[in-house]
Amino acid sequence: MEAFDQILQRITPEATQTVQLPEGWGQGRALFGGLTAAIAWRHGQAGAAADQQLRAMTVSFVAPVLAGEAQLQRRILRQGKNVTQIAVEIQQASEVVLAALLTYGSARDSKVRVTDTPEPTSVAPDSGQPFPPTKFLPEFARAFDYSVTVGGLPFSGNKSREFGGFMRFRDLSQPIDIGTFLGLVDAWPPAVLPHLTELAPASSLTWTIEFPSHLPQQLTNEWWHYVATIDYAADGYGHTHAHIWDRKGQLVAISRQTVTVFA
Repeated sequence: MEAFDQILQRITPEATQTVQLPEGWGQGRALFGGLTAAIAWRHGQAGAAADQQLRAMTVSFVAPVLAGEAQLQRRILRQGKNVTQIAVEIQQASEVVLAALLTYGSARDSKVRVTDTPEPTSVAPDSGQPFPPTKFLPEFARAFDYSVTVGGLPFSGNKSREFGGFMRFRDLSQPIDIGTFLGLVDAWPPAVLPHLTELAPASSLTWTIEFPSHLPQQLTNEWWHYVATIDYAADGYGHTHAHIWDRKGQLVAISRQTVTVFA
C-alpha cells in the first residue's frame, strides 16, 4: 500500500498530464473516493493564486475510478481579484470518471460575522468503538483508525440519524493539508449504513466540502472529530451533512454528500 502523501506528490503542475493510479487503495471495484478527490485537489491547486484560500470543493463521482493509467485535465474557469474557479477532470479510456470544481477566495473586510459554529459533544476517542477487523472492510480502511461514538456500527441496524466519532491516519504522521484531510473525511462510511442489518454496497455520488477557515496545525495521525446527520434518505439515495472538528473542538470543515445505497 503506497503512502497517501506519496501518491499526491507524483502530481505535477502541468495542466494536462497522465498519471498511474495505484493498487492497494480499493473501495469495492473502484479506488477510494477520498484519494481520487485528493488527486483532483492537488492538480487543481497548481492553478490557484497563492494568496487565495480553498473555500469549497465539489466532486462528482461520475464512474468508478480504477487503478492504472488516467489523464488529468485542469481548466481555470475564471480568475478574479478575489475569487478563482477551477475545474478538474480525471479521465480513463477517454471517458470522464471524476469531475471537480474548486473555489478559492481571498479574505475581505465584511460587516457580517457569524462564528458561533456548532460544537462537538464532549467525548474522548477512547470511549468509542473501533471497526472490528473483518474481511468485509474495504481495502483503503487499513490506512485509518476509527472510533464510533455516535450512532452504531455499519450494518448494525441502528436507526439514529446521526453517525460519527473520530478518525485518524494509522501510520502517516505529518502536518495536515487539504489532500490528506480529504482522505480522512471520506474515509468515514456513509451515515446510512448503520440503518442496514446486512452487507450492501454504498458510495458517494456527489460530495461538497467547505472550509470556513484555514486548516489548523494538527497532525494526520491525531484524532479528528466527525459527526454526520442524515437529512433525508429514500429510493436508494441518502442526503447527509457533516461537521468536522480539530482536537481543540474548532470547526474545520462542513461536508455534504449525496450517497447511493443498494439496499
